[in-house]
Amino acid sequence: MHNKLSPFLKGVLVVGFLFLYIPIVSLIVYSFNESKLVTVWGGFSTKWYASLFANEQIMAAVKLSIEIALASALAAVVLGTIAGFVLARFKRFPGSTLFAGMMTAPMVMPEVITGLSMLLLFISMQQLVGVPSERGFITIWVGHTTLCMAYVAVVVRSRLLEIDQSLEDAAMDLGARPLKIFFVITLPLVSQAIASGFLLSVTLSLDDLVTTAFLSGPGSTTLPQVIFSKVRLGLNPEINALASITVLVVGVVVLLANYLMLNAQRNRDKAIAAAMRESGAHS
Repeated sequence: MHNKLSPFLKGVLVVGFLFLYIPIVSLIVYSFNESKLVTVWGGFSTKWYASLFANEQIMAAVKLSIEIALASALAAVVLGTIAGFVLARFKRFPGSTLFAGMMTAPMVMPEVITGLSMLLLFISMQQLVGVPSERGFITIWVGHTTLCMAYVAVVVRSRLLEIDQSLEDAAMDLGARPLKIFFVITLPLVSQAIASGFLLSVTLSLDDLVTTAFLSGPGSTTLPQVIFSKVRLGLNPEINALASITVLVVGVVVLLANYLMLNAQRNRDKAIAAAMRESGAHS
């Protein structure tokens, strides 16, 4: 059986890639447009990049969005990894079905419902205990963490279900404590899933608009909110420049992450092969 694609499948693949990437390429090209009309070419210029970095509103929104994304991703990785471990290793316990449903609910719940429910929660908490005193970084962080940890839990749980549990059982038979087994054996085996969950959480947080709109307050405007408000008033060449930089940064991060993951996988495969050869030589 040959693995070559038929001309029809090749054509479909090419059309799919063109459909996905032509808009991105055109956006990058027009970010160097001299004209303020983003769809009319007026000559090559980089002035919109200079104008972008001089725009304090956009720069403040970028800084806030990155801070929230990193904080949310870190919290989501910790909580999601613990939840994924519990779901994978402790399959049946009182309330396990409810726990699994609550973990996956943020993934399927409409963001309007999630944002509204969390807004009502924070308003009630403010009236009862005075915390949070205002909506801003903390409330957005809690909302993003709640959303992202569900994705991390699913990714980590899927990876744990693929791992041979006999490695953990053997370590336990040799006298290792459960906490040491988790940090020395389990955690390195799911490190790629955790890294994927972290990157996914950063992406989800940077992209979120609906939940953030409910949980943000004065002085806590994120980048998606700024872009949405500016696009409503008309296309702005600065947004093209911002989107182009975002595409570049995301592309570099994805390529670097893939390289590191593949390199780690190759090193792990070599170590396993070397261990098998050594065990075969001793036997």
